[in-house]
Amino acid sequence: MLNDRIIRAARNNARWCDAVCRAHGNPGEFHDDIWLNRHRVPRFYPNAETLAEPHQQQFELIDELLAARLPSGWAVKDSFCTLDLASRGFRVLFDAEWIYLPVSRMKVIDSSARWEVVSNDLAQAEWESAWRRSAGDTSEDRIFLPSLLDDKDIAMVACYRDGHIVAGAVANRSDGVVGWSNFFAPAAEILDRALESLATIAEVFPSAPIVGYEHGAELRNAHALGFESLGPLRGWTFQS
Repeated sequence: MLNDRIIRAARNNARWCDAVCRAHGNPGEFHDDIWLNRHRVPRFYPNAETLAEPHQQQFELIDELLAARLPSGWAVKDSFCTLDLASRGFRVLFDAEWIYLPVSRMKVIDSSARWEVVSNDLAQAEWESAWRRSAGDTSEDRIFLPSLLDDKDIAMVACYRDGHIVAGAVANRSDGVVGWSNFFAPAAEILDRALESLATIAEVFPSAPIVGYEHGAELRNAHALGFESLGPLRGWTFQS
């Protein structure tokens, strides 16, 4: 049986995916055990994400997406690594682990770095430009649109140096947890800036555990920051 913490982490992530899609005018659908979006979604975002243990409805709705002939490369986030989608023509895109930082492990940071919540489109555009450079993303198409700034359950935080954004992260609140995603920072400053971003987020959304998912070096960094792993997830992609 799935732990409540991992379920809340998955649902929180689906809420964030839906908020990004909604900002683009294409909100998804929440069912009891799966979130899905029947439209074109921004790059890096899935068209479906499971929210519970395997159920026939999940496969039926994924099959509906297959029948809709979405653009090649669309993805399903198998939140608990329990679906076998290879028989439907999918291939594994990534494997990762859900992470959880309880309130008791959050650290108070004494730092001279200037962190702020992004509050206008100009700052948001600069934030996204810095995020793209950090991720090696060469596309100029915006993912994070101004309407996200109007959502009281979302905060984009930025670290400034010499008047320019050098690090940042996204926080989204749902189901009693706060999601931490899209973190970026200079390679030599990863852990320091990550701690500062978490402390900033804890000030914006106090008294709530922080969740997310990572893999590889980022997962090792998350453990160093005090996160614990909750369980695996898997991304699947369909190439038509």
